[in-house]
Amino acid sequence: MAPRLALADAQQVLDAALAKAEEIKQPMNVAVVDDGGHLLAFARQDGAILASVDIAIRKARTAALLKMTTADVGAAAAPGAPLYGIEVTNGGLVIFGGGIPLVRGRDVVGAIGVSAGSVEQDTTVAEAGAEALPKRTTRR
Repeated sequence: MAPRLALADAQQVLDAALAKAEEIKQPMNVAVVDDGGHLLAFARQDGAILASVDIAIRKARTAALLKMTTADVGAAAAPGAPLYGIEVTNGGLVIFGGGIPLVRGRDVVGAIGVSAGSVEQDTTVAEAGAEALPKRTTRR
């Protein structure tokens, strides 16, 4: 059985992403989900656009369920590619950057999704969060 993503781990990922958003001066919506795509942690920074709340959660869910970044899903979902049209399945998947799986060892234990800036900003903030995932489960 794959190791689970603990709430304390999700909080560390969330905190690192929020710090990066502050550093680049772009308010963000940040979601962290477990390996089943269920929300564990979420924050909407002051000034982050409201329409992006759902997008951040869907980016995280997409990355967790498909075990790939949302940017990679987008490439695979382009016309003529093997996953063309997948974004309309599973309650609406996201096919542009800002969603990254959280990997511990060889296991995807969850994902982070970020939205409210440009795709490049969303990806930068998501990467900062993903890099903060503790190598081992932490407990508080």
